[in-house]
Amino acid sequence: MLSRVAESLYWISRYIERTDGMLRMLKINYAASQDAVSEFSWSPVIRIFCGPKWAGFDGSEFNSRAVLLYMVTERKNPNSIMNIVTQVRENARSVQDHITKDVWQCLNEYYHTVKDPKLIAMLKKEDPISVLDILIKQGMLFYGTTEITMPRNEGSSFMRIGKYLERSIQSVNILDSKFGSVDHNPDLLTNATYWKHLLLSIGGYELYLKTYRQGFEAENVLEQVVLNNEFPRSVIYSLNHLNRYFERLKEDGQIYNAANLIFLIGRLQSKVKYTSTKGLKKGDLHIYLAEIKSELYSIGNAINQTCFNLS
Repeated sequence: MLSRVAESLYWISRYIERTDGMLRMLKINYAASQDAVSEFSWSPVIRIFCGPKWAGFDGSEFNSRAVLLYMVTERKNPNSIMNIVTQVRENARSVQDHITKDVWQCLNEYYHTVKDPKLIAMLKKEDPISVLDILIKQGMLFYGTTEITMPRNEGSSFMRIGKYLERSIQSVNILDSKFGSVDHNPDLLTNATYWKHLLLSIGGYELYLKTYRQGFEAENVLEQVVLNNEFPRSVIYSLNHLNRYFERLKEDGQIYNAANLIFLIGRLQSKVKYTSTKGLKKGDLHIYLAEIKSELYSIGNAINQTCFNLS
């Protein structure tokens, strides 16, 4: 497989995973903003997905409608859903011979849905949650279509690598943001609603209720999102699958000189696997999460150098 094709497939999957995480976070936080007693700040959410500069945003961080428009439809925001899905479609167009017709139609439909003037008007004037649900279902349609129509070859492996790398980065970012807020407001540590919203935003609420019977505790939330092998959005789950698909590519002779890349994944996998949440509670959690994030970025850079920068 040509490196440019592998790179496009990898980024298609990363971008779709990013939009899915962003939309779910926006939905849960909008619901939370409606129940908030005091002004609800969107700053942590914008920071997770748009970085610290918030390019093109000229509204208030307390204005829910303005934030949603900025995150979903703002062309000046390079990380808006509209811009990301546009990039996905361009990547998909360039590799149409390597994806199924169903996957292409699914991504093309997502693109036209997010650009639909009616949807944008709904976001401005009607219930935003209905709009977010429509877009979330488009992402879910992509996941299902990919699962049942794409052959299990090297292209499929690169798509899954993109998905799980993006997912692990998001989980770490969300944890870091949520526990960072606790540092400034210790009362949040025992606020059940605060942790419930975190779990809802990453699809871990039901599993948490089945796993932990004593209510919402920060340490248990941390354990699930970092260490639970049964939780599809946990850091360890994503790392296990990253390792699995790289080993498959290596065995099939699709990547060469991958020793450093495999080492980086294995080292981080072991570091996370053998972490004690009790130990994290006593130590500096922010430093630990920053180290994981740094190593994930190193893996991303190594993927680029090993698999895509072959010229």
